[in-house]
Amino acid sequence: MYKNILVPLDGSKRAEAILKHVEELSIRYDSKVVFLQVVEPPPLIVGPEGDIALHQREIERWASEAESYLKAMHGEFQAKGIKAKKFVEHGPVVDVIIKTAEREGIDLIALASHGRSGLSKVFYGSVAAGILQRIDRPLLLVRSREAN
Repeated sequence: MYKNILVPLDGSKRAEAILKHVEELSIRYDSKVVFLQVVEPPPLIVGPEGDIALHQREIERWASEAESYLKAMHGEFQAKGIKAKKFVEHGPVVDVIIKTAEREGIDLIALASHGRSGLSKVFYGSVAAGILQRIDRPLLLVRSREAN
């Protein structure tokens, strides 16, 4: 039923709440798991020094950390006999998730909602809501209350 499952992660324990569900599904359906972390660069604000190189190094550091993080997730799943791939992409989070789902032939997008309130809800809830409004395939959404 689900041959390719996309799992967008942000490096938080809250986001990892989806992993036990994905593991069970991938074993049941012999699915490939595609891990994704999106590096969304902050707006470039150039001060009087105009240090664009510093901004670029920061983005590269985030991408390197994301790569290391996904390498660990990828390894854990492969050690359990689950086929897995990993991608670190750059751009607006919802757009990148949807484009990756289309490119990789994803049958199911699985992610944890952070279950926050107030201002943090606006940010974290916007990813799940944005995907839900625009995606043309099943979405497994699990509410997470884990600490970061």
